[in-house]
Amino acid sequence: MSKKSKKPANTKNAIVEPEDYKSALHDLQIELVKLQRHLIKNDLRILILFEGRDASGKDGVIKRITEHLSPRDTRVVALGKPSNRDTHSWYFQRYAAQLPATGEMVLMNRSWYNRAGVERVMGFCPKTEHEEFMQSVLPFERLLVNSGTQVFKYYLDISKLEQKSRLEARRDDPLKQWKVSPIDKTALRHWDDYSTARNEMFARTHSDDLPWHVVRADDKKQARLNVIRHLMSRVDCPEKDKHLAKADPETVFDYAKEHVQSGAIAP
Repeated sequence: MSKKSKKPANTKNAIVEPEDYKSALHDLQIELVKLQRHLIKNDLRILILFEGRDASGKDGVIKRITEHLSPRDTRVVALGKPSNRDTHSWYFQRYAAQLPATGEMVLMNRSWYNRAGVERVMGFCPKTEHEEFMQSVLPFERLLVNSGTQVFKYYLDISKLEQKSRLEARRDDPLKQWKVSPIDKTALRHWDDYSTARNEMFARTHSDDLPWHVVRADDKKQARLNVIRHLMSRVDCPEKDKHLAKADPETVFDYAKEHVQSGAIAP
């Protein structure tokens, strides 16, 4: 979506009825299977980065994408706290070890952009390391692209009210206790700091060849369906159903400064 394209409306997405959602998801997951067959047959590589605030729905989107894909050819990467060795190594080193081989799709639940978000806001890295990252990340990603890896960057965007609701629900749900972390407690308190860090990340790491795709994710079901639609619209897969590969432009759109100014991206 170019800067001249129609701006996404600042309204909530229409509610998806349960049966409609299940049917739409089923059809889109068939498209993903087609994509994987094409990926394996042609020795291609796909890397998908998912970023967003805590509780923005990254796990849910990733689960729906990978649910019916081959576990041998699909990997979800969610790295934990860096080890002492990691902190004394080239920043991208531990991520480089997780990159896809030919025929693989890798989905990163948070990625090297941790340095532009959580690490910056929480003071886990000095300003010099943050600046070094901001200057080197696009050249690093271009190396991947030039070597044959397709790279997609999605940012799941939610409102402050929605984040508060989800974090509270997470704390009260015994099946989601593994998601609770000390960082959760500071997420709302540092809302504005995260917004500032996010906006700088967008401004400095978005480019025509490596764009940030923003996903309005207050409606989880709409977000899941439209990420898959958008992904299918961007990949070359001869067998895909082009009618299904059309994302709602009010739900998924490329970053542009005016979207921050208009409130289409949560302030």
